[in-house]
Amino acid sequence: IGAMARTLLGSRPVQAEIGLHGSFAETGPGHGTDRALVAGLLGMKPDDLRIPNSFAAAGEQGLEFTIHPVELREAHPNTAVLTVEGVSGRKTCVQAASTGGGRIRVDQLDGVAVNFTGIFNTLILRHWDVPGELAHLTRELSDGGINIANMSLMRDRRGGSVMTIFEIDQPVPEAVRKKLEQVPCVVNVIYYEKED
Repeated sequence: IGAMARTLLGSRPVQAEIGLHGSFAETGPGHGTDRALVAGLLGMKPDDLRIPNSFAAAGEQGLEFTIHPVELREAHPNTAVLTVEGVSGRKTCVQAASTGGGRIRVDQLDGVAVNFTGIFNTLILRHWDVPGELAHLTRELSDGGINIANMSLMRDRRGGSVMTIFEIDQPVPEAVRKKLEQVPCVVNVIYYEKED
């Protein structure tokens, strides 16, 4: 979850507020959940031997963080909410659940209800709701030889802002991502490449 938040932020985190819900709040410190979340924010992999010392590593790498319990309605019992600010000044808020066996599910991104897991390469596009925009985006992916495994779209209102999530079968080359960024109504493109 920490690593996913770092990727979605798009830069090195310097501030993090970590809320733990349900059993994460009750048993998180004893199980090392807090240290694992911080380690993920620092870019450590799940098998990194430095995870137990991630709090000290955060201090060395300039990551300030707070951890506290949080009550959420209708959330998975193993849920964390990470509000993160990067060295670039960009901020993001990720609500995600640990669903077992090392798997996660992202349930909210910046207050928008989403549903993706990171088991696929994932493109998250923020764009404006204009006729033909989705067709333009999928055409760019098709022209780049990219196969879409799953797709979801969330908008706040007709003609407003949209978040479209593409779960992709293969890695998405940077050239394809650059073409998506150049589509006129696209605000930004975030890319998560799954780990092998």
